[in-house]
Amino acid sequence: MILSVSIFLVTLIFVIWQPKGLQIGTTAVIGAIVALILQVVSLDDVLIVTGIVWDATLAFIGIIILSMVLDEIGFFEWCAIKMAKLSKGNGHLMFVYALVLGSFVSALFANDGAALILTPILLAKMRILKLNAKTILAFLLAGGFISDSASLPFVFSNLTNIVTANYFNIGFMQYLSNMLIPYLVSTFVSIIVLWLVLRNDIPKTIDTSLLKNPDEVLKNKMLFKFSWFFLALLLVGYFIGDRYDLPISLFALGGALIFLAIASYTKSAKAWLTIKTAPWQVVWFSIGLYIVVYGLKNAGLTDYLTVILKDLSTHSDFVAVMGTGFISAFLSAIMNNMPTVMIMDIALHDVGNQTLAYANIIGCNLGPKMTPFGSLATLLWLHVLSQKGVKIGFWQYSKFGLIVTPPVLFIVLLTLI
Repeated sequence: MILSVSIFLVTLIFVIWQPKGLQIGTTAVIGAIVALILQVVSLDDVLIVTGIVWDATLAFIGIIILSMVLDEIGFFEWCAIKMAKLSKGNGHLMFVYALVLGSFVSALFANDGAALILTPILLAKMRILKLNAKTILAFLLAGGFISDSASLPFVFSNLTNIVTANYFNIGFMQYLSNMLIPYLVSTFVSIIVLWLVLRNDIPKTIDTSLLKNPDEVLKNKMLFKFSWFFLALLLVGYFIGDRYDLPISLFALGGALIFLAIASYTKSAKAWLTIKTAPWQVVWFSIGLYIVVYGLKNAGLTDYLTVILKDLSTHSDFVAVMGTGFISAFLSAIMNNMPTVMIMDIALHDVGNQTLAYANIIGCNLGPKMTPFGSLATLLWLHVLSQKGVKIGFWQYSKFGLIVTPPVLFIVLLTLI
């Protein structure tokens, strides 16, 4: 146990720290190799882990590639400007619209897509609008929070969703029917709580005349219009895949490559450059870190969790759901939600209560917002902001996260009961 925990902690520290540009995927793979050499995990374990995460990681890459192509043609910038113009200069209304847009992007393009694509666009627009530093920070913190709290409705909205749905054989339609209400409640409650916390930093009026006309940012108007139809068609594909028990990555990655080919044919994107710049490190991160986490399972950590979760399941639904959700949230906040969701899924396997699997997802999606290293999306978000000259300190972020997350998490978990 000591050896397994030590390897995990060292790996996690280097993932968060990233010294001298050491990328997260490289660190995770090194940790996995060390775990193999020290026999904390076996080659059979590696095959088991790969079997668990391959669909999730390929689907994630597909969603990111699709997001990158849409970003290239001006899709997200058009949405951001349209959102700002709709507010008609009302700062508080713009704040709400920005969060609605964030929830839409997070649901359809995953929380990491929202962090990687939407954040730089919103930041650029806020600087054009000449908003002060406090206002910009308020919008960014709120946008960062909504990217995770709204990543609930579809299986593909978050890596944690895909892993858990695959692990418990939850179909696309079954998942959506159970998580649509939590998603709507999470979005609504998040907006209210975020506005209450940040309202003093939001100006009453904002001069939106400084922004371009939305259509001016589109590089290919025909492809932009087609993209809406394509996204709807892709969504139908997920339902068809559910009917025939097809892997979600078949549609997420397959659809992305088809749209990339169309964009390349119309000279709206460069296929090779898009594929080259896709975040492949996330693939190595997912597989490598899960192998390291599997060492914790071999050492018996999941056995302890199983005992706790089985005990919770003997109590009322309220106690079982709240207990599971907050355990997931707490573990995600201190050791990242990617390893947490796998540990909790393994521990929940013998409990026999699928509702607790959904509680685990909610905890793993919202809980990470209590610390800056709680989720991969937040790490990517902070990295993108630092490159744009925006620095958010550990305590500054954690104080905000600890105020906002618990009430939202509590209310969203209530929807499962």
